Amino acid sequence: MRLLPLDRPDLIELVAGWLGEHDNYKWLDFGGGRPPTPALLKTMTQRDAHVLRVFTTDDDTTPVGVVGLSDVDRHHKTAMVWAVVGDKSHARCGYTTRAVSRMLTLGFRDLGLGAIQSWSVEPNQSGLEITKRLNFRYIGRQRQCHYVDGHALDRLLFDLLASEHREV
Repeated sequence: MRLLPLDRPDLIELVAGWLGEHDNYKWLDFGGGRPPTPALLKTMTQRDAHVLRVFTTDDDTTPVGVVGLSDVDRHHKTAMVWAVVGDKSHARCGYTTRAVSRMLTLGFRDLGLGAIQSWSVEPNQSGLEITKRLNFRYIGRQRQCHYVDGHALDRLLFDLLASEHREV
């Protein structure tokens, strides 16, 4: 499995397609309750506040999802991690956990971050399982702040310190 930079038009379009699927973007927040456009993704890749990577299968060539660090703050040494399996035929194969783990390593080792946060909407069991497997600590709850299909849901908040990270 590899993390590939989101630096080609075909990959940007692929990721925009994945993030444009309701079953994916309903768990995320790119602002306004809408998925990001290809233009927004391209802009995100050009800003220091975001690090986006496509992750592949073990053959190192087939893209199956996207993982990102957003709100990267080099002064306070923090960021927020998120991920989406785009190709659902590869869901529950461990790729997302490994991709997030490698992105955490990139954030801590290469960017010098000290803490990385994550949040998951309570019904998103896959997201909650990944945070548990990667040793994130529960730090709180934002109540009724995330709307999915007209229903107000809670976000569960997690963080991980550089000293707590072990790549899987």
